[in-house]
Amino acid sequence: MKEQVKILLVEDEDLSRDSLVRLLKMTGFNVKGAASGKIAISFLSHEQFDIIITDLFLPDINGIDILKQVKELSPHTEVILITGHASAETAVKAMKEGAFDYVTKPLNFDELSITISKALEKRQLLTENVYLKQQLHNKYDFDNIIGSSPAMQTLFARMKRIANTDSTVLVLGESGTGKELVARALHFNSQRKDKSFIPVNCAAIPENLLESELFGHVKGSFTGAIRDKVGKFEAANLGSIFLDEIGTMPMHLQSKLLRVLQEQEVERIGSTKTIQLDVRVISATNVNLEEEVKKGTFREDLYYRLNVIPIQLPPLRERKEDILSLLKYFIEKNCKEMKRPTMSISNEALEMLEAYRWPGNVRELENMVERIVALTDGNRITANDIPANIRDEALTKVTERGVDLVQTVNEIERKMICDALILAKGVKAKAAIMLNLNRTTLVEKMRRLGIDGSQ
Repeated sequence: MKEQVKILLVEDEDLSRDSLVRLLKMTGFNVKGAASGKIAISFLSHEQFDIIITDLFLPDINGIDILKQVKELSPHTEVILITGHASAETAVKAMKEGAFDYVTKPLNFDELSITISKALEKRQLLTENVYLKQQLHNKYDFDNIIGSSPAMQTLFARMKRIANTDSTVLVLGESGTGKELVARALHFNSQRKDKSFIPVNCAAIPENLLESELFGHVKGSFTGAIRDKVGKFEAANLGSIFLDEIGTMPMHLQSKLLRVLQEQEVERIGSTKTIQLDVRVISATNVNLEEEVKKGTFREDLYYRLNVIPIQLPPLRERKEDILSLLKYFIEKNCKEMKRPTMSISNEALEMLEAYRWPGNVRELENMVERIVALTDGNRITANDIPANIRDEALTKVTERGVDLVQTVNEIERKMICDALILAKGVKAKAAIMLNLNRTTLVEKMRRLGIDGSQ
């Protein structure tokens, strides 16, 4: 809305200032006029403006000095200079100091209106960019990574200590433990947070393309290189690069990566030009790189270069205390996305989930919750909503809470008898043979367990 846009017009000629203020207000802007540079500075000290339009030549403070003060007080405020003495030198100086543009006298109001519109577009983009970066920072703040278990508290303490260093980090952990989440948190809590974070999954890129993806190439360097390409390292300059599944990198590229890490420079494929870099490298793997070094599939010198600071992510089975918090987060997230009321979970269902070993770790838990929220009709998750493989494992596992042995054995017997009857198409004699039981024993078990034996 134009009326929400505040413009400060600085012009010492009363007639010109009053006329321009009136025209801008008629266009719909919220405009304030200042007759001198000192008055403008006093306004700036206690008010925020979206656009400053100032004469370059004022009797007390010139427009360049006003521009400098504006950029110190409010870097995202755009400044448009007015001058009757336009020159290339003036324009260059104004742009170097951060002016958006300048217009010449006598003023063409249509031209000024277009310049204001463009300045507002730029300001909006800058504001949105700052907002998005702040959102990313908030999203990956250490406090937003879920985990209160001792293992996670130890992890957070180490992450906070190393976030603002430029040391190379190797994130270790099983698949699904959240290695990329840790890498992003390290970046967005570092001094590089306003620069690029470039993730690269080394296992997902074909071997013949990985070198070009990482280091770039020049036009004509190989078949299909129809234009110059900026590599991921170059794109991450002044920021961070995350090399996921680093253990899958082929040997011939490992030597090139080692050189990039040692020299902090890269050459595009087909070029002899060296490009200097300032990149923080965070890598991750779910394989034992020490074992890969022993087998000769991973360079020892690269391993030590990557493993300056190791971070070990615990699997979910070693941080069961965090399951309830993770469940609540994923349930709320998925209910919100699916536009349904937030669901609760029964104690029985929670006990089953806490007893499960979670081979797929947090990723498996997240996917399971999404499936349950999508498929469950009610607003409460019960044991019946838990996937069968998790229920079966939970039934046979003894926990500190204890287990009802009789009930568990009955449940297992009931399931096996029902499965056998289904396979035997209800023929008890055939089902008994499958279970290595006498038919009479099977019938008795069916009666005791309440299994319909009408066939």
